[in-house]
Amino acid sequence: MRNIDLSPLYRSFIGFDQLASMIDAASRNEKQPTYPPYNIELLEEDKYRITMAVAGFEDTELDIQVHENTLQVTGNKPGKETERKFLHKGISERNFERKFQLGEHVKVVGADLRNGLLHIDLEREIPEAKKPRKIEIGGQLLEDTSK
Repeated sequence: MRNIDLSPLYRSFIGFDQLASMIDAASRNEKQPTYPPYNIELLEEDKYRITMAVAGFEDTELDIQVHENTLQVTGNKPGKETERKFLHKGISERNFERKFQLGEHVKVVGADLRNGLLHIDLEREIPEAKKPRKIEIGGQLLEDTSK
């Protein structure tokens, strides 16, 4: 019997609590690019941070959009006026597009670019109507007065 490694799912799904949703999304067989590298942190309960290494990009060359629970980060470098000659090119300043699937009620609350790292802060805000309620045992039942 083969063991299924689900750790790749946690790299791009933030805030999902239902394993079935993640397995369904993984079965779509979409390839995720490996550039730029990124981290996903759990800062507090219901607070997350995505940190992407975007060396060589300025804030005007980065675009962050959220559409239907998909966070899309795009980096576009304009064409260079002068061609540079590299002896070694280890910093890849290529254009990219990275997508992250967000769980229900996960919102982007801010973004910041410092020292070549793009930080995107996320927070899950569950509406009061969806939060669990505690029901006291032995409590008095209220009669329905709408009849």
